[in-house]
Amino acid sequence: MNPETLRILDSISRERNIDRETLIQDLEQAMISAARKHFNSLDTEEFGCAVDRLNGRIALWRNLPEGGREPIDLATLGRIPAQTAKQVMIQKFREGERQSLLEEFGKRQGELVTGTAHRADGGALIVQLERTEAIMPRSDQIPGEEFKPGDRVRCLIREVRDQVGGGGQIKIIVSRSHPDFIRKLFEAEVPEVAERIIEIKAMAREPGFRTKLAVASVDSKVDAVGACVGVRGSRIKNIVDELGGEKIDIVRWNESSQVLIANALKPAEVEEVSLCFELSRATIIVREDQLSLAIGRRGQNVRLAARLTGWDVDILTPAEFAKGLEILEQTVKPIEGVTEEMLDRMGALGIISVFDARDVGVDVLEKAVEMPAEVAERVVAICSVKAEEVAEQQKIEKAEFEARRSADSATAMHLLRGGPVVEPDAQAESLADEILGAALAPSSPPAEPAAPEPPRE
Repeated sequence: MNPETLRILDSISRERNIDRETLIQDLEQAMISAARKHFNSLDTEEFGCAVDRLNGRIALWRNLPEGGREPIDLATLGRIPAQTAKQVMIQKFREGERQSLLEEFGKRQGELVTGTAHRADGGALIVQLERTEAIMPRSDQIPGEEFKPGDRVRCLIREVRDQVGGGGQIKIIVSRSHPDFIRKLFEAEVPEVAERIIEIKAMAREPGFRTKLAVASVDSKVDAVGACVGVRGSRIKNIVDELGGEKIDIVRWNESSQVLIANALKPAEVEEVSLCFELSRATIIVREDQLSLAIGRRGQNVRLAARLTGWDVDILTPAEFAKGLEILEQTVKPIEGVTEEMLDRMGALGIISVFDARDVGVDVLEKAVEMPAEVAERVVAICSVKAEEVAEQQKIEKAEFEARRSADSATAMHLLRGGPVVEPDAQAESLADEILGAALAPSSPPAEPAAPEPPRE
């Protein structure tokens, strides 16, 4: 060994982030293993080795029983012991590199990193990160997003695993669908979030479609929503572009659940919010023209609002809300022992339908509404029966609505294809008239058979 070999070890130490002293000690152990292989020795203490840290010179010796050392010429070891030394060195290098990767990326777990798309492995994407590879499972990818080899990939280090049974490899799992990926993007694009002036209080996300964030500012001079959006939307635009067009709604955090839920349902305008703490249910009243906006496409807006706030959100129009209260009052008021004061307390607790009265149970009505036990039991029993009737009626109304909508769709398709304007009911009436007319028409006598023509000459 010479100074050139030391330079190689130094290079390996820098490139693979392995301690230089560890590499030299591994080399010493490899030479001892080679000597034991050459002399067929089982004694681990029989041989010794030392590498000069300045000039790279290797000293290999045998420890004599009576004391002292017997130098060993490296040239006498031969090819097989040298191969043993090589294998030991490779194994030690891999162990050192594995430990280095585990320490480095273990500390970086939860950080934002940028890599390069390498290849697809089944449904997973292999991403090249600096000096190792990471895996992005399908569940951690944004739906509909595709990367080609060489594409830049920005992702979050979600987990670092030490594969004990996987050949000693380190498995690094990265993600673009995890909610913390959004959080880290905001920290990178919005300095106030990174400096904790603005805090992301809650988040709900459906990767690739929509994300809702509730933000608050610890500084009254800083507008949390405005800072996250940026001048003319510059900051939010960078994040949306990184996510491939995923919509991001930033709402203002409020300690009041009623205000927070109303904010979370934006852009819909909320008329009233009624909370039932016993059921963790929020009943939202919106105008008819705001209903579809509050629910969102395929229920996405209300679903994300519910996850953001932690409440089970039920959206009603004023007419539906009033109908629910009316049914509850008509059901409960006639029960002996129920007073107007009890009905008012039920409304104040957010018990606004027979379903709520059934679900809260006897204990809540006893303690919170101050109903006698017998009265509370009768209320729950009667409301349970009424709730089943209302649910059945709602099913019928829903089926009728779907039938009307299907009929309207069929009419629209008929018009698009150039058919005459015929209302569904009129069409059915016309068809019935035609069938009845044919059935009731007087039957005419059968025609006489025609005489056969005379044969031609």
